[in-house]
Amino acid sequence: MSPHVLVLGGTTEARRLAAELAARPGVRVTTSLAGRVTRPGAVDGEVRIGGFGGAEGLACWLRERQVHAVVDATHPFAAGITAGAVRAAAETGLPLVVLRRPGWHAGPGDHWHPVPSLDAAARALPGLGRRVFLSTGRLGLAAFAHLRELHFVVRSVEPPEPPMPPDAQVILARGPFTVADESALLREHRIDVIVTKDSGGEATAAKLTAARRLGLPVVVVRRPPLPDGVTAVADVAGALERLGAGLPGMPVSRPSDSAAADRCP
Repeated sequence: MSPHVLVLGGTTEARRLAAELAARPGVRVTTSLAGRVTRPGAVDGEVRIGGFGGAEGLACWLRERQVHAVVDATHPFAAGITAGAVRAAAETGLPLVVLRRPGWHAGPGDHWHPVPSLDAAARALPGLGRRVFLSTGRLGLAAFAHLRELHFVVRSVEPPEPPMPPDAQVILARGPFTVADESALLREHRIDVIVTKDSGGEATAAKLTAARRLGLPVVVVRRPPLPDGVTAVADVAGALERLGAGLPGMPVSRPSDSAAADRCP
């Protein structure tokens, strides 16, 4: 039986990992996408779209599809998916690798205001400026909906979900972005303050450099912690190594629980 790896994807790192695995003779890779983006990029190997129905549903899927290892390469803020993957891996006895790109770090000249949540970011804004560049994705804008005195420029890949701030302009765009582009956007919209999640990576980091050069404050929402006892690798090479350097000779034995499989929805 060929080793079968499930990649919980949706990130650049997930696509790169799927390509590496798919290129290895005898290895089967399936990438699962949540379906929140209508036009996801091309992914090597097999692709499934949609949720599993929680940790129990994921565990059933792993048994039925005879998966040998799971890689959680989702967005650093997809805490619910990670928690479900941890529980499903524990239930099935499968190895789980968590792949997380490194977060951003403030440097000389940066004016960062770290906060624990979007709600905390909203509370910090009135004292930092009136014109806000909101780069936190299309979800969670409800946290800012009550800020009627502020003007928001909201950028996301897909149209944001309501409720939204009443005075908001939406820009639909997908990174990577250049420092020149970000600087021009911030100047054009006369931005006073930026709000972003600590997503890490290069695709959207240019706004931080632009903010530094323009002397703008940045409210940075910290990442949720990983579940207890879980450590992450920082790149695709680390994920491949933790998968067991044995690819394609990954052990093909895996827990079998036909009774549990019969209970799958």
